[in-house]
Parts: sequence; structure tokens; C-alpha cells
Amino acid sequence: MKAGSNLEKVLTAGYFAATGELGPPQSADTAVIEKKAGYLKGYVDAVNITDCQTAVVRMSSMAVAVMLLRLGLEPTMQMTCRDRNRIAIQSDLLGAAALGIKNLLCLTGDHQVFGNHPTAKNVFDLDSMQLLSMVKGLRDDRRFQCGDEVKGPEPRFFIGAAANPFADPFDFRPYRLAKKAKAGADFIQTQIVFNVPKFREYMKRVVDLGVHEQCYILAGVAPIKSFGAARYMATKVPGMDVPDEIVQRMKATPKEKQAEEGIKVCVEVIQQVREIPGVAGVHIMAIEWEESVAEITAQAGLLPRPAV
Repeated sequence: MKAGSNLEKVLTAGYFAATGELGPPQSADTAVIEKKAGYLKGYVDAVNITDCQTAVVRMSSMAVAVMLLRLGLEPTMQMTCRDRNRIAIQSDLLGAAALGIKNLLCLTGDHQVFGNHPTAKNVFDLDSMQLLSMVKGLRDDRRFQCGDEVKGPEPRFFIGAAANPFADPFDFRPYRLAKKAKAGADFIQTQIVFNVPKFREYMKRVVDLGVHEQCYILAGVAPIKSFGAARYMATKVPGMDVPDEIVQRMKATPKEKQAEEGIKVCVEVIQQVREIPGVAGVHIMAIEWEESVAEITAQAGLLPRPAV
């Protein structure tokens, strides 16, 4: 065991993992966290806590992670390079480990121009690849990024990273995933999969490279709440591939049944990616729709979650 987290135990035992995601509020309201946690508890093996996603100010991912621990859920704390230099990141990692956080997802982070403080000064002292290497060095070599030795217990994390199988150039994406595995990623969570045939081809190339033997790959999935949401993801979100057949399927569904149909689409994707060699689990991204996770996991045959 690299960190001994529940997620690590589920994956190393050979179970098909299921992780969820929780978006912290734009306030200091703990009731929001408690409510969302209630929707996820018992349905997933770990819960990602986003780190000011889309560069919008939200409650600290570390603080929310600690709240989840108290509520009996395992958190995966996201850490972006946008807002901290390597000194602050390593300080936060020591603190997170001391607080009992065992899963970490390393991200470069959305640029601040996309958020609610577009004139803020970014940091980007490191990128996600360098962050992975730094975290691995802290854990495995007991060394800070500067080379100094950790003076006491080292922070031990089950280290994650993100991957986008659909970004251009497509041929390069499996190699970039291989680089993240080499840098230190123990598990990968991908961009949301809607184009299953393209994802299947991506995974074939990943398996041919042997990357699936170096890290666990969780396919990103998400429910679609409406036709408008499907159209927006298909036309406005960079790096996302939503086939027109899905957009038209949502359009043809009566408005009052679109949310139900969007859950069906998610379940169908889960059932398909589960059969793809190299896929070790799914990461269910139902931000601001956490209440759908119970139905998704039930319909997809992912319950009960394993006790390890």
C-alpha cells in the first residue's frame, strides 16, 4: 500500500472502482457540504473535492476534505498549480497528510481568465506533470522538491492525475498519459466519456503501451440534465466530445423527462466502458446534481460498494 486509502484498497483488490465529485460552495456554509455528502455516502469509494474549479472562488478543498472525513466519506483532495507556488503546495501537502487525507489529484488548473477574478495574478510555478513528480518524491524519496530531506514522517498519498482522451492531437494522448504514469500517477481520471468508440480506440493504444499496468484508469462519466446542457457541452466546452446522436436524443426527449434520459445515457456509457480492457473504474462527475449518483450507481449495477 502506498497510502492505504479505501480507493487504493478497492483498486488493488481488483474491484471495479466508482468515485464521485463534490463541488464546494461559494460560501462558508457547512450545511451544503453535509447535504451533498449525504447524496454520495455509500455509493462511491472516494469523493473528489474540486479546487476552485473553473477558477471561481470556493471553499478550500482541504477544509472540505476534512469535513468529509468527519462525515465518514473518503476524500480525494484536488490540488491545482494555478494558485500556489511549490513552497505553498508542499506546505499544504504536509498539512493534508497530517489531517488524514490519503488521496490527491494533481492538476494544472483552469486559467484565471475563465473565473470570477480574471485579473488575478496566476502562479503556475509548476504544471501537473511536475506536481506529480514532486508529490512522488515527497512520498517515496522523502525529499522536498529542492532536495532537502523531510524531517519526520513523510506525506503518503495515493496520487491521481487527469487525462483527456479527446483533446487534439488524438494520437499524442496515450503518450501523455504514459508520461503522467511515469511521473508518479497511481490512478487516472479521464475527461467525461460520451464518444465511447473513440475512447475504446484510445484505451486500445493505452493498453498496447502497457500504461494500464502502471496506473489504474477510471473513465469519467456524467449524467446530462437537459438538452441545453448536452448542446452546451457539445459546442462550448473545449476538449469534450459529445456525439450529435446524444444531443439529438436529448432534444427528442420531452423536457420533463430529459433528466431521466440523461441518467440513462450515463448508465449506458458506464456499462460500455466497463467492458473495455484497461478500464479499472468510473469517475462520476455529477457536479451540482449529486443526488443523481445513487440512481446512476444502482442502475449501472455498481452497488453495493465493496468493503475492503
